[in-house]
Amino acid sequence: GLLKDGEKMDRIMVVDDEPVVLKALEVTLSSETTEVECYSETSAALKRLRVSSFDLIISDYRMPGMNGIEFLSEVKEIQPNSMRIILSGKADTEALMGAINDAGVFRFLVKPWDDYHLRQTINLALDHRAILMENRRLADQVREQQQLLGKYQSVISRLEDQEPGIT
Repeated sequence: GLLKDGEKMDRIMVVDDEPVVLKALEVTLSSETTEVECYSETSAALKRLRVSSFDLIISDYRMPGMNGIEFLSEVKEIQPNSMRIILSGKADTEALMGAINDAGVFRFLVKPWDDYHLRQTINLALDHRAILMENRRLADQVREQQQLLGKYQSVISRLEDQEPGIT
């Protein structure tokens, strides 16, 4: 959705097989500027990601069927511009370190999390995403301007060939 001043709402997806965790994250993260969708199964979450875009996806690490790294690796394929955060128990730290790059995970948070730290991390992730998107937009703009300049230069050199000294 859109906010009053035309700003886009941040859209966050949370995936965890524990209903208590989902509810806690939904309550903590929902606000006037943030829309939160919760999923307890990776298959339903992936289905949703194929039709709707999210700025940030937070996933539990230990889930039945597909772990959080496998899930976020698929998310990266479907929505490469999303930020990805993994939630895990302390015991998973070693396993996570090696796998973080595969899924392009921005950060990982340990359960139980601290609400303040969680919000800070999410703000960092969303700010980081905004900068990446702006950089991409500017790079596209520069490319378009370079193409335009190339066209002008070829027109000018054609004119110069036809009428030496005209330019």
